[in-house]
Amino acid sequence: MASGSKAKFPPSADYPDLSKHNNWMSKCLTPEIYEKLRDKVTPNGYTLDEAIQTGVDNPGHPFIMTVGAVAGDEETYEVFADLLDPIISGRHGGYAKDAKHKTDINPENLKGGDNLDPNYVLSSHIKTKHNQRGYSLPPHCNRAERRAVEKIVVDGLDTLQGEFKGKYYPLSSMSEKEQDQLIEDHFLFDKPVSPLLLASGMARDWPDARGIWHNEAKNLLVWINEEDHTRVISMEKGGNMEAVFNRFCTGLQDIEKALNAKGVEFMWNEHLGFVLTCPSNLGTGLRAGVHVKLPKVSKDERFGNILEKLRLQKRGTGGVDTASTDGTFDISNSDRLGFSEVELVQKVVDGVDLLVQMEKKLEANESIDDLIPK
Repeated sequence: MASGSKAKFPPSADYPDLSKHNNWMSKCLTPEIYEKLRDKVTPNGYTLDEAIQTGVDNPGHPFIMTVGAVAGDEETYEVFADLLDPIISGRHGGYAKDAKHKTDINPENLKGGDNLDPNYVLSSHIKTKHNQRGYSLPPHCNRAERRAVEKIVVDGLDTLQGEFKGKYYPLSSMSEKEQDQLIEDHFLFDKPVSPLLLASGMARDWPDARGIWHNEAKNLLVWINEEDHTRVISMEKGGNMEAVFNRFCTGLQDIEKALNAKGVEFMWNEHLGFVLTCPSNLGTGLRAGVHVKLPKVSKDERFGNILEKLRLQKRGTGGVDTASTDGTFDISNSDRLGFSEVELVQKVVDGVDLLVQMEKKLEANESIDDLIPK
């Protein structure tokens, strides 16, 4: 039953104008689904209109097909399943309602990856996200919840030893100059200027209870309270993706054990894998990527189709909202859900190796026709 001002109007009068939109939400939200879901709320009080606001305010993106909806808590995916299931299916290649996600973070199952040519591959990184069960997600959490998440995560990270011993740096105590430098070095998340963060409510109270933790070597990082409660990143210069994945797997397991010891359980189920704020990241939440120089391949008219066949995506090295001006790209896996962590990293290792072979052939004025994936 609608309450407050909504009770004065039928759902048809409240249905958003999506006529100029091109995101998954706009493709899946019919007037019938809106009428069915508009007045429902999750146990934490999250509504359909809050879930779709980012997609209503932001019709589309020039480089990627955006989702246009976010979750405010773990229950969002159940209460608004009539909308989110079609969005998930569309974004993740037909992922079925009864499909079961698989996981594999055994680095021994990765083949190769230790010798991507550093003359072309400038840096390698693997990132994933986790949320703590029992707390609202960033679009819906209040200040107390956000601070509680920060404390319990930092307390857990403080117990790590050896190569993962590190320190937490809260945004609230950083100068503007320090923040800008960390962002430029790709260590810190951007300031809240993206449409997703602003329209979804994730940027509320910024920078309260946000920060970055990293180990002493600065090759394992944890972002706290950005799009999700935590984002874990393993990174280093050069093309040794095998070493990055080894550190990622070991670090992730150590972090999970440390947080479990503090009473934390991650949001996870066998259908969606890790439950995350944006439906695009469900499953592994993993993005394995490299910054790679491909000035010749990227000028080939088949470049976009090659990436699609390899199940890879490109963006500028400054993030999703940037384009490349010199042929250097951030190339990463396009899939998340329905594939294991090892499978996704393998796609990147094999695909980037092939792209570098193509670049070398073009430098030698040779044809790459025989290397084009079918």
